[in-house]
Amino acid sequence: MNSPTTNTRLASLDAFRGAVIAGMILVNSPGRWVYTYSQLKHAQWNGWTFADTIFPAFLFVVGVSMVFSFSRRRECEEPAWRLVLQVFRRTSLIFLLGLLLNVMLDFHGSNLRIPGVLQRIAACYFVASLIVLGTGFRGQAIWALGLLALYWLLMEFYPVPGIGAGVLEPGRNFASYVDSLLLDGHMWSHYRTWDPEGIISTIPAVSSTLFGVLTGHFLRSTFSAKAKTAGMLGAGAALLALGRFCSIWLPINKNIWTSSYSIFMTGLSLAGLAVFYWLIDVKDRKRWAIPFEIFGTNAITAYMLSMFLLIAARGIDWTFSDGSQVKIRRLCYDWILIQVGNPKAASLLFGVGLLLVTFLPLWLMWRRRWFLKA
Repeated sequence: MNSPTTNTRLASLDAFRGAVIAGMILVNSPGRWVYTYSQLKHAQWNGWTFADTIFPAFLFVVGVSMVFSFSRRRECEEPAWRLVLQVFRRTSLIFLLGLLLNVMLDFHGSNLRIPGVLQRIAACYFVASLIVLGTGFRGQAIWALGLLALYWLLMEFYPVPGIGAGVLEPGRNFASYVDSLLLDGHMWSHYRTWDPEGIISTIPAVSSTLFGVLTGHFLRSTFSAKAKTAGMLGAGAALLALGRFCSIWLPINKNIWTSSYSIFMTGLSLAGLAVFYWLIDVKDRKRWAIPFEIFGTNAITAYMLSMFLLIAARGIDWTFSDGSQVKIRRLCYDWILIQVGNPKAASLLFGVGLLLVTFLPLWLMWRRRWFLKA
């Protein structure tokens, strides 16, 4: 596949990344978890909701961005060892930021949760980066498909002691078995026998990133903008159909990031990026996407800031004149937003409010062209 010698930054990629981050913040920040619209909650096990589309879309964007970043630096004849050093530095920083959030959310040194969203992003970035630096387009495609096949085989045929092979129930599958061996006492507090960002289920998540890498190569190619849009839409539709077909044998499931889930969600991500690309970079209709671009150009900062704000709202007390106290999050929801009369709408409004508060400092950073890169 031929690539152009110059690299033009894709505004659509920043905007799509920002839309994903905005969705992630909204999903993470309800006023009350018990009063949350079903599409803003993850599927309990098999199946998917809007919330389940967010994480794989972000990993997909990581892969697309990786191609543009590495290509620019290679064209500047940057030594390979510097690229590898940058990968190690960025991986370590993102992983440590994830651990910091886990400490702030629930600090218990003896059973601190080790996995997490940022930790999985770091792991996928690290593995995918080494594959990209060491192989070409064909090799990357083989790795993407090979990892999905490997994970499928492990989940279907490895006999879990005391359970057997092919069991995909919560806490009773191969991924959970490995988590219980290596992460015992350091997993998500609600499910101590497994973790939704566990070790083995990161294998197909790397494939989600590599599918983004392959898309990045396609976007850098010399095909026309119309052909790129049609190609992404066509590939997206094909992967949606393939993921749905594969779910006959291996259900679409975010909790264990099944191979069918990775394929299906890549299809959705391709379709979403195609729409953004056509509207923003091809048709030059950019004004509507500026808020998303603001989130997308400082994506990790936006996520960290939103989590800090959420932690503060949960932990800081508001003191009334009579000396009584109430948590800020409860004050906003139970005293103010609930006045709309619909508990779920009030819960959504809390998330929207936190999203807007997060947006303000990001807007100031964007105006001053301050971009913090992890």
